[in-house]
Amino acid sequence: MAQRILVRLLLFCTTVAIFESARAQNGNLSADSPEISPPAIHVNSDLVVIPVTVLDRNDRSVLGLNKNSFRLYDERVEQIITHFWMEDGPIAVGFVFDASSSMAPNIRKAREAVSVFVRAASPADEFLLVEFNDQVDLLLGLTNNAKEIQKQVALVHPKGRTALLDAIAFSIQEIQHAHSLRKALVIVSDGGDNCSRRTMSEIKTLVRESDVQIYALGIFDSGELRWQTREEEGGPTLLREIAKQSGGQLFEIKDLGELPDVTATIGNTLRNQYMLGYTPAKPRMDGKYHRVNVKIVQPKGSLRLRASWRHGYYAPLNDRPLHALIKK
Repeated sequence: MAQRILVRLLLFCTTVAIFESARAQNGNLSADSPEISPPAIHVNSDLVVIPVTVLDRNDRSVLGLNKNSFRLYDERVEQIITHFWMEDGPIAVGFVFDASSSMAPNIRKAREAVSVFVRAASPADEFLLVEFNDQVDLLLGLTNNAKEIQKQVALVHPKGRTALLDAIAFSIQEIQHAHSLRKALVIVSDGGDNCSRRTMSEIKTLVRESDVQIYALGIFDSGELRWQTREEEGGPTLLREIAKQSGGQLFEIKDLGELPDVTATIGNTLRNQYMLGYTPAKPRMDGKYHRVNVKIVQPKGSLRLRASWRHGYYAPLNDRPLHALIKK
């Protein structure tokens, strides 16, 4: 607990310093000055930053919107968006690869999903690979070597039960070591979980506390070719809930021909995000989770757009002295 508090304090200090430097060199950030790209740290003492992805009905990233295209609500109270920019740069992606026995019929499809993704990567992108069945194993730590990711995935052979929730918790911790400011997990799985020590409630809390977006490539049987366990039947729902909590999305892969489009969608989504910054009208220093809602002002004559975003943030806790917080 003490370590987590110290990390948050360091992030707060770093964020304040960066924003003060940006203001000194470039003036205040605005809708007309999108070139400044502060880090995607979601909360400091009074500024909340929410990354937002906007897609059209064909799941293509929508660019060119301005600050007036968004309405932002904190606990149902509309907020004034004071900072607005688009962020572009390298990404860090952790693959959470299901190697349990339930994946045996679809292991080729799962391997190809990872391969297609890394083949489309930028040289500056970082990757890591986590394998899970009964246990969770880090097969490859953070690397820019996309070919090594493909090599390791090709060696995976399904066996054992499924500890998906444990694997997500482990992977969130590992991806935090990435140099890239934008971090994501791509879960490649059928979604069944039958032996994790972690609970769904714990994972939701962990996702809320992190700045990691989660996308899931659901590798499911198209035609119910085999009998499924109760856990496997609930796989899509589990993956969808976890992804949505982080502002990500579940993609159900039923045909290998879908992979190039899906991986391109995820890559473009991660690389093209609007950053909305605001100071809550009623600042809360209570350390609690606060819900955020974002709405798009639909442009006239265009296809309907939809937004995805992290659905909330934890406010800082400033009403107690430091020595009272850092207790063992």
